[in-house]
Amino acid sequence: MPVHEAGEHLAARARLTPDKPAVVMAPGGEVRTFGRLEDTSVRLARLLRDRGLRTGDHLAVLVDNEPAFFDAVWAAMRTGLYVTPINWHLTAAEAGYIVGDCDATALVVSARLAPVVEAMAPADLAGVSTRLCVGGDIAGFERMEDLLAGVEPGEVPDEHDGGWMFYSSGTTGRPKGILPPMSPEPLGAPSFLGRMLTGLFGFDADSVYLSPAPLYHAAPAGWTVGTQRLGGTAVVMERFDPLELLAAVEAHRVTHVQLVPTHMIRLLDLPAAERDRFDLGSLRYVIHAAAPCPVEVKRRFIDWVGPIVHEFYSGSEGAGFCYIGPEEWLAHPGSVGRSMTGAIHVLDAGGNELPVGEEGEVWFETNRPFEYHKDPGTTRSVWNDRGWSWMGDVGRVDADGYLYLTDRASHMIISGGVNIYPREAEDVLIGHPAVADVGVLGVPDPEMGERVCAFVQLAPGAELAADDAGAAELVAWCRDRLSHYKCPREVRFVDELPRLPTGKLLKRLLVV
Repeated sequence: MPVHEAGEHLAARARLTPDKPAVVMAPGGEVRTFGRLEDTSVRLARLLRDRGLRTGDHLAVLVDNEPAFFDAVWAAMRTGLYVTPINWHLTAAEAGYIVGDCDATALVVSARLAPVVEAMAPADLAGVSTRLCVGGDIAGFERMEDLLAGVEPGEVPDEHDGGWMFYSSGTTGRPKGILPPMSPEPLGAPSFLGRMLTGLFGFDADSVYLSPAPLYHAAPAGWTVGTQRLGGTAVVMERFDPLELLAAVEAHRVTHVQLVPTHMIRLLDLPAAERDRFDLGSLRYVIHAAAPCPVEVKRRFIDWVGPIVHEFYSGSEGAGFCYIGPEEWLAHPGSVGRSMTGAIHVLDAGGNELPVGEEGEVWFETNRPFEYHKDPGTTRSVWNDRGWSWMGDVGRVDADGYLYLTDRASHMIISGGVNIYPREAEDVLIGHPAVADVGVLGVPDPEMGERVCAFVQLAPGAELAADDAGAAELVAWCRDRLSHYKCPREVRFVDELPRLPTGKLLKRLLVV
């Protein structure tokens, strides 16, 4: 398939600027030029075609923040594959579930993550016929570098733009794949993301975008690749560090950076003298999303860097998208903006529209369909009979059309910009012999926005004290069975959890 004349694709950019950096790692400095990324991704795409992968098939990627991520993604983005990036903080069972559930027939992994990969259940890998590793060896996997050296460059048969299938946990804690339809447009045709990056945030071929977050998240993955589609350079941090971030802005003359509120707080926590020794004059846009930002934190950030702080609200599903610029936000503090896509409707639990200013479920009119992979029940639950979609949030809209989020219907916890669902930790903790009942929810945290807190009712005669030692034992129990970031950082012991006769836990009564 020829590249669309708009050229929103690596193939077009590599022809125009083959020696320009497409990826720069920070602080390490490793560079992938557009030309080299083009060559590697073409070779991998040809290999995947030879192994039988066709448009609509699935590729899973379990790699660290490293250039190999882009090798794999761009191979998929020219062979019409769905890419599923996997959180490398997950346990083997959690990561393996996603590999199996997403129907991946190819898997690319970092050798550094060998312990996770080798502990996956054989059933989860049963459908994966092409298993590639980078940066070392893993039993049962082929070294991608060695294979690609033997693949001739050339055209990729039946080129077609690919897409993403990110996983987002549900209220039950079971991850679910978000499956959008594959684009029917020619390779590199204008996309919603491209229009948003250029129209709202001023991206172009001269942009240098800094991503401090893990690439397995939707925004870091989508925006770095989106930057490359437009011919800009993506600077990717191996790990977030506030001083290293400021150094990267100065060293690479970064024009755009995307943060979550935790990043903002940690930057503001630096002594002013430390912050002021870096030249941030190249910055034109600071963009934040992923979690609610405290009003005073955002005010302080604007006071520091100037009125260049922009915010958006969306989800991996992409059904709704709101945006607010710095001047608008100063006039509407706390808002996440107005819808840039379809109209917003605030509904009560019965589906009735509420008056302006009243709080309810936030539904969006949208022309961006999606479904949850192999989960028609959950898919039906987020669409109504009017074709509107709900991302599970509760809020209100003012008379000017600005949205204010006030709660999450599922009680999802957002800690440091990461979504955490309480059910997973609750299911683990209830298995401890001393625990009679447990409820997990987010409580305010000055740095992370929220932290995971477990409210525990001990069983009668339990051989566990309701003290710091007992709390530490329960945290350790959870960490032995679940990814650490999903586990409580705090345990509060209560005499009895507030439950209805139906068994529903009234979490709003736990924190007053």
